[in-house]
Amino acid sequence: MSQDDRPVIIVERSSGVGAFLFGAALGAVAALLMAPQSGEDTRRAIGDRGRRVRDRASEAADELAERVEGRYEQAKERFENGFESVRKTLKERHGEAREAVDAGKAAVSTARDELEKRLSETRSRRKVTTAEEASE
Repeated sequence: MSQDDRPVIIVERSSGVGAFLFGAALGAVAALLMAPQSGEDTRRAIGDRGRRVRDRASEAADELAERVEGRYEQAKERFENGFESVRKTLKERHGEAREAVDAGKAAVSTARDELEKRLSETRSRRKVTTAEEASE
């Protein structure tokens, strides 16, 4: 197979939107420069279009900044509300836990008092029984 007979593979790449916009802008400038106007009129037209593009870009940037700020404020508010909700829930759970601990302490105290009373009664009965056995 000679060099002329070899297949050739051509890879085409998409140049993308950026390249298209750049080409369109370049074409618009070329059209203005080629237009049958005086140099002063052409420069004025280019300046006017440049200002309009700058103004549009500035408006778009301001609008984007407002949207971002609005979304930020919404996210901040949601976070703060969620944080307050968690804080409130934790405070409630802490109160419930404190009540449970206090109830447990009271139950232990009552049980201890009851056991001490029974122990005292048992000791008294035992002393009485031991004294009766000794006197017999």
